[in-house]
Amino acid sequence: MRHRKFTFKIGRTSAHRRSLLANAVCSLFKSGRIKTTIPKAKQIRRLAEKTITLGKKGTLHARRIAISRLRQPDVVAEVFSEIAPKYEGRQGGYTRILRLGRRIGDAAELCFLELVEVDAVVASADGEIAVEEVESEDSTPEVVSEEASEETAEKKTEE
Repeated sequence: MRHRKFTFKIGRTSAHRRSLLANAVCSLFKSGRIKTTIPKAKQIRRLAEKTITLGKKGTLHARRIAISRLRQPDVVAEVFSEIAPKYEGRQGGYTRILRLGRRIGDAAELCFLELVEVDAVVASADGEIAVEEVESEDSTPEVVSEEASEETAEKKTEE
């Protein structure tokens, strides 16, 4: 039986697949956002999140594993020194997929795959929007009412 045996194939050899994923993850870490298809994005997300988790460990062994997977030591150094420390208090979920629709030529579903920002916007049930700053010196979250923001938007349109 082949229960839960999943391989991301997409019509490529295993070496081509590994190279494609490694290059896409490096592009994601360099730019913060990439545009790709949904199946590729889901696989890129798996590798990117595992790499950030290795970066949070910060050991020499974890760095060597990351270099062997991504094959770009300069990008791995950036992950370990800049990207991973941002997510120190976070237990996974470092990326997000934003669907864009279908591509004109072949109708493939496209999406943006991006790294989640450290400053999280949290909307509560009573309609208030709270901005939490994780890595900030000021630990008090700002609270902005939707009604107040609508009033300021109306004032701007009247002027």
